[in-house]
Formats: sequence, structure tokens, C-alpha cells
Amino acid sequence: MATLLSALETQVRRHLIEATASYWSSAELIDIMNLGVKDLWRDIVDLKQEHFLTVDDTNVTLAADTAILTNVPGNVHKVYLIEPRDITTNSTNYGLVFKPMDYNHPTFQSARSRSDIDPSNDIIYYAITGQGGPVGVPTIRVAPQVNSAVNLTFSYVPILAALTAASDNPIPGESDQALIAWTVAFARAKEQEDRSPDASWMVVYATEKQHLLQSLGVRQLQEATYVDAMFEAFW
Repeated sequence: MATLLSALETQVRRHLIEATASYWSSAELIDIMNLGVKDLWRDIVDLKQEHFLTVDDTNVTLAADTAILTNVPGNVHKVYLIEPRDITTNSTNYGLVFKPMDYNHPTFQSARSRSDIDPSNDIIYYAITGQGGPVGVPTIRVAPQVNSAVNLTFSYVPILAALTAASDNPIPGESDQALIAWTVAFARAKEQEDRSPDASWMVVYATEKQHLLQSLGVRQLQEATYVDAMFEAFW
């Protein structure tokens, strides 16, 4: 993937008819690219194809006698899966399952009233509260509590960090052309009396984005040998 300056900015400046930084500074173009990356990221995340899935098997724990997970990453956008770090048959946490549930669900309410449990062969419900990244660390509340600490594997989709001149383009699917179109469109807003982005380049961006989302829509084409039964989750 191209770095923001070495490849993308050079192409952007060609369309802006400016070989070197003069009317548009490099910092200005990078700021615009950052906004374009975030716009693409929002829709790609919504495809639920796990392009940005991160698995943290080092930091997150559920301490004894507590109702909130500790050391949750500050860049959490969506939680994908929580499970004990050791799920082998010899683990003291074997059979322990973490299940998402609304905090006000009657089952969650009942679980909060239970005494601390031995963390094996049981279900712990969790609810995600708080804004999450980039505003702050989400608070993940659990019930029932446990009588001994559980080390966790925490799988989640993070927000994107701010990009710099040396950053790689983090958007998959050959997205350079979409970012070029976005950056040119918003850079040319500087030339407009109403400071609106260039309409023609926004059409180019919309077309590139549509093609990008189509190409990223399905990542696994092999058909499963077995499929889940309609009510299998309730067995």
C-alpha cells in the first residue's frame, strides 16, 4: 500500500497542477486524506468482513469480585469476541463462555444478583457501555462476578489512528484512487467561493468507493460443509 506522501500526494498534486507545495501545503493534503480514509473505513467496517479485526491476548482480564473488565484498549470501536485466554480442556476456565446481552435484560439483572462463581462451565454476560474510541475507553460490565481472576482474549475492531506523512494507506482493496479523488475534491474547495468540494471529483470518488465496497463485500467464497441449524444456538 502506498504511503500518503510518497505516492498519493504526488498524484494529487499532478491533478492540482502543482508540482511542489505552494498553494496546498503537504500538511493540508494529509489532513484531507485522513478524512477520506475515515470515510472509507466507516463503510468498510459496516461490511462485517473483519478487515480490521484485532485480537488482544495479552492485556484484558476479569479480576475477582469485580463487575468491569480491566485493561480494555482505548481504541475499541466494536467488540467481536471475548473468551478465556486458555480454552483447553486442562484450563481452570474450561467451559466458561462470555455472551453479549443488554444490561437491562432480565437474565442480566438476575446474573448481577448471583454470588461470585467459579469461572468454569458457566456463562458470563457482558454489556458494552460508554462512547469508546476515540472519545474514551468503553466500560464493559459483566455478570455474574467470579471468585478468581480470568485472563481474556479480547477480539475487537479498533478505530483508525491519525495518519502521518509516513503512514501506509490502511484501506484495503486498492483504494488509492478513491483517496486521490477525495483529496483533490476537497483541496479544490479552497478555490471555490463557497468552499464546497469539487463536484466532478466527488462523483469520481463516489464511483471509486462503490467499486471498492463491492470488491470487499465477500471475502470467503468456499461453501461450508456444515451449516448451523435454525435453532442450534438454543440447544
